[in-house]
Amino acid sequence: MPHDQQPSREPMVLLPGMMCDGRIFDTQIRTFSGSMPVMVLPLAGGDTVEKIAARMLSHLPPRFALAGLSMGGILAMELVRRAPERISRLCLMGASPLAETPEQAADREPQIIAARAGRLEDVLRAALPMEALAPGPSRLEVHNLFCHMGMELGAELYVAQARALQRRPDQQATMRRVHMPTLVLSGEHDTIVPPAKQELLAQLIPHARLEVIPEAGHFPVLEAPDAVNRALLHWLAVPA
Repeated sequence: MPHDQQPSREPMVLLPGMMCDGRIFDTQIRTFSGSMPVMVLPLAGGDTVEKIAARMLSHLPPRFALAGLSMGGILAMELVRRAPERISRLCLMGASPLAETPEQAADREPQIIAARAGRLEDVLRAALPMEALAPGPSRLEVHNLFCHMGMELGAELYVAQARALQRRPDQQATMRRVHMPTLVLSGEHDTIVPPAKQELLAQLIPHARLEVIPEAGHFPVLEAPDAVNRALLHWLAVPA
């Protein structure tokens, strides 16, 4: 690695998506943990974004690089709102800064009821439609891993996370105040948070860099890990 491409040595904190754990970041952990501390935090500790973020901050180092995927990106925005001075750089993947509309929040109620009634696997399969992932041989593998992680995490966590998403605050004003190096990473095939919405997020953030990964959907870290790692390496090399 050329000298000017040395990644920063501050810890890198990775926040997974809804009903995901550290397995989604397996390639990133293996790639970056040789040159810096890498932490993955669960999205647990409450049924609001504010409660989960407060619990996270009590476990996090004084200063760190922060990358969040999907719901993890939503939590990353709340961490930026609460403690911008502790975050040296920010990467948001497949995340929206908008609060849920009343219709979106209402649509979660049948899923919450189904999860509580023992139908969590059905709920998970519906939460990540196949078309939200890039077409190709890995699509089914990624989908199955998501469902497997979700089943292991269980219905109680699903309900808490769904409630947190229903009540999440709008973070557009927070994003306009971001002054750290920021990467917005989007999968071209993502139908949950499409590239057009990611472009709007990148436009909110002063000097943000938008990168769309052609061979990925909603889970680029799993679908195109090498492309994600190249983008993260570039992001880590930007002077903070």
